[in-house]
Amino acid sequence: METNTHILDTLSRPIRDLRISVTDRCNFRCTYCMPKEVFNSDYKFLRRDDLLSFEEITRISKVFSCLGVKKIRLTGGEPLLRKKLPILIEQLANVNGIEDISLTTNGVLLTKEVAQQLKDAGLKRITISLDALDDETFKAISDVKFGVEKVLKAIDVALAADLLPVKINMVVKRGDNEHSIIPMAKHFHGSGIILRLIEFMDVGSTNHWQMDDVFTAKEIVEVINQELPIEPAEANYHGEVAKRWQYKDGGGEIGIISSVTQPFCQSCTRARLSAEGKLYTCLFATQGKDLRHLIREGANDEHISDVVSAIWKKRTDRYSEQRTSETVLLPKVEMSYIGG
Repeated sequence: METNTHILDTLSRPIRDLRISVTDRCNFRCTYCMPKEVFNSDYKFLRRDDLLSFEEITRISKVFSCLGVKKIRLTGGEPLLRKKLPILIEQLANVNGIEDISLTTNGVLLTKEVAQQLKDAGLKRITISLDALDDETFKAISDVKFGVEKVLKAIDVALAADLLPVKINMVVKRGDNEHSIIPMAKHFHGSGIILRLIEFMDVGSTNHWQMDDVFTAKEIVEVINQELPIEPAEANYHGEVAKRWQYKDGGGEIGIISSVTQPFCQSCTRARLSAEGKLYTCLFATQGKDLRHLIREGANDEHISDVVSAIWKKRTDRYSEQRTSETVLLPKVEMSYIGG
């Protein structure tokens, strides 16, 4: 296929980023993502045969690369639960046009050996989810029985493996962990690690989201600025998700992702591929397009490309800009199903 780097949606947004969920399973039960009362022993996760194979993921990635995708992020669920993941990363690293491969993880499976395997396979960067530094808050949000030390060790492992820059994703939910903002900021200040604070979002239909629970980007900035003065920094590239802020004392930077109160839909260049091969053009989508059946029914790359192109060219997604009390109630796809 010929490369077409000019495919645009109805708002003239190109497609540049592909986020691939490799599993819908997770070893955490975070209250804002996979609450245990829903994702319990009775929950029916995808069967192994339902998941895209590494070869199918790579083939779809080649199609997306020809349409302009430059960056791939592997997500889940918890992506490190997918066996032999370095094999997939190596395959993706050999796709022409893909310039960057990153991974989002909760970190508890990131041993020194695993991190080096990921790095050797072609993983460039890693983002680790961590919502608090004290064990009580960490356990309450993640709904796990172990303490935060496991995640802190994973951060050290990622640094040692040169998976840089290491970023930390902290979802801030009012009443749960806003008191952890300053401890987190101080802990990573001057470390070279980029803390990214994320507004609690209405992804999916199981996390009981309500606007009153959103600790806003404005409030986050005010809290940090009182203890560690910060100032706005320029974006690294067009369409960057997090708004960058830098410490005035030279202690590095933080990012704030404000999908609720300061939407960035106009610059969104991301597509999402679920673990069983459905294409979603928005994190808040209600339905996706099944690409797996195209592959398994014998469609060639040109046909798959035509399908993807048609979907993207018709894309009108502006959910965060159009959020209302009615849209919040829509049965949206769960974050654990397509990643963040």
